[in-house]
Amino acid sequence: MLQSIEQRIERVINNLLPATALEGKFGLPKTLNEQLAHHHTPGISIAVINDFEIEWARGFGVCEARTSCEVTPNTLFQAASISKPVFALAVMHLAQQGRLNLDEDVNNYLTSWRVPAIADWQPRITLRQLLSHTAGLNVHGFPGYSNSDPLPTTVQVLNGELPANTEKIEVNIIPGLHYRYSGGGTTVAQQVLVDLLKQPFPEIMRELVLDPLHMTNSTYQQPLPNDWSTRAATAHPFSGIPLEGKHHVYPEMAAAGLWTTPSDLAKVGVELLRVLRGFSPTVWSKETVEEMLRPQQIEQTQGANSEFVGLGNGLFVGLGFFAGGGIGDGFYFFHSGKNEGFVALMRVYAHIGKGAVVMLNSNEVELMQEVMRSLALEYNWPDVFEKEKPIITLSQAESYSGLYLTKSGLQFKVVSQDENLFIQCGQQPPLQFFPTSELEFFAKAVNTSICFERDDTGNITAMTLSQAGVTSLRQQADKQIRAERQG
Repeated sequence: MLQSIEQRIERVINNLLPATALEGKFGLPKTLNEQLAHHHTPGISIAVINDFEIEWARGFGVCEARTSCEVTPNTLFQAASISKPVFALAVMHLAQQGRLNLDEDVNNYLTSWRVPAIADWQPRITLRQLLSHTAGLNVHGFPGYSNSDPLPTTVQVLNGELPANTEKIEVNIIPGLHYRYSGGGTTVAQQVLVDLLKQPFPEIMRELVLDPLHMTNSTYQQPLPNDWSTRAATAHPFSGIPLEGKHHVYPEMAAAGLWTTPSDLAKVGVELLRVLRGFSPTVWSKETVEEMLRPQQIEQTQGANSEFVGLGNGLFVGLGFFAGGGIGDGFYFFHSGKNEGFVALMRVYAHIGKGAVVMLNSNEVELMQEVMRSLALEYNWPDVFEKEKPIITLSQAESYSGLYLTKSGLQFKVVSQDENLFIQCGQQPPLQFFPTSELEFFAKAVNTSICFERDDTGNITAMTLSQAGVTSLRQQADKQIRAERQG
């Protein structure tokens, strides 16, 4: 069995697939060592979940560039925004105990700070909204502080008062109507727990989450205590150059302050997996876990149809975690993180007991994705790679032919050859587009798609061209030119 796992590790680290400029196309396989050098990343740590348990954990590279201190499974990395779902577990622990209500106005819990009124209007926000990023609060994230900077208190961060380096956290859109990611909102929720429990935040997290899950290599203490610093990786925000002072400090602990390892974060994933599968929970009941991984409902008027916080591409926000992949084996929950000089990603498949956590001491997100792709291939994760688009046969390709004009006069010539459709723009050679339906087409050669429109009589009247996921042009067919073509 040990040899088999070692063989799997070897296949993973020798099969990284670099992205190319073309969607869904990848370069030739590279080794992890090659890509660490290419992406100026000194070190990486990986933990893999398989069959509802941690199958292996391994460190690669070094903790700091131009040193010999090797990354091990016990090397500490900043989890950045993955701090948020771990923090959400603490909130859910208290909610499960009945010590707080997710749908109560947080001002009823806060004592050292209040959600500020705007003129004569006092917004009402809840922990459910804070954990699902629907509270209408500003401040997306936090840049952190150097080790020599004075550190603000949480209340100073909330008020945007010096020495805080971010603006005041306040509501500036109606709460409950839209998703908008807010580390500021997570900081409000942090203060709720501190005011409620009258304890330092790192102790709250230790008691409610870290100790129950035996996360012995994890702490929310900021700054990192000296006896932990010797095991910490150094941040490398640019070109593999160590950050002065080794890493930034994040007093916004719930949003960005967790120091941990992939193995400890994998323990979170395994616990949720096992609870969903029916094993006896450590703390969180199956109902609680399911609530965290459920789309959160948007505020609505009485009697209106339900709406949920959707993010596109089948993704949604739950409580702390994001999720996607549908309702079958492909359903997964995840969160990513990016602090100055650190990135991390956690992805767990809820129904099949698979997943991984990857942490780097650089800002190279693409390397993290390359490793995840290699793991996906080795462990046969569902629906990680975009499925090949189904191509249909056109019966009347000629009906699309003609000249299409934008309002600014840009011309697109659509021609059919042997029931295949080609589009020519300016002096470019004709480019073939492949139909996935009678109105939707895509090009294999470039990241471009076309959607045609029909009028009430079934005639093609316009087309919309999208490139690299951005709808850039709407081409309106000129009726006179089309009539001439048809003649």
